[in-house]
Amino acid sequence: MAENKKISEPLFSKKNMALLKDPLTDNNPVTVQVLGICSALAITAELKASVIMGLSVIFVLGVGNVVISLMRNIIPSAIRIIAQLVVVAALVIIVDLTLKAYVPDLAKKLSVFVGLIITNCIIMGRFEAFALANTPWKSFLDGIGNAAGYALILVAVGFFRELLGSGKLFGFSVFGDPVEKTGLYATGYENNGFMLLAPMALITLGLIIGFQRSRNKSLIETN
Repeated sequence: MAENKKISEPLFSKKNMALLKDPLTDNNPVTVQVLGICSALAITAELKASVIMGLSVIFVLGVGNVVISLMRNIIPSAIRIIAQLVVVAALVIIVDLTLKAYVPDLAKKLSVFVGLIITNCIIMGRFEAFALANTPWKSFLDGIGNAAGYALILVAVGFFRELLGSGKLFGFSVFGDPVEKTGLYATGYENNGFMLLAPMALITLGLIIGFQRSRNKSLIETN
């Protein structure tokens, strides 16, 4: 009876949907678990780069979780880490070649960081902690949810850094022309170039983490 009940569970049951929704908020891999912050700090000076990196991780973790789940019963325990690395490396190569084919300029900027997706602790962590113990469908939802939570933070950081640092979004001027002093610049507004520097990525991420914890006190660690 228990087996039949498990089989008949709806694909989008409340429990399954939690796998998608929880990593977006109170179990976010970046702001709550503090994982994968290297790329969150390194490539978020431009919103476009943040979006592309986020989509890349969604593809790698979503597909990778399914592959690992399908192989979970045939992967010897002694070589499971090696098998996981092979899977994620193959997916990262696909992402890298796709970026080089369709957005070569951006691919050059992200080249090193795309390669580092292989060692992203969010991906290896979900492979090890979830995909090896769950069905392909649940693993897919878990992968998409955690990767989307990661992408959400990258986009948020990239949004504020590019907007306040250069007055642009996706390379298009939002506040007007800073040289000809049109739009917001006519009022005396100036771009904060410091936002484009590496320290502001950490500060912006810290502010997001602080804001989230101020709204949900249960996330505040106690000694």
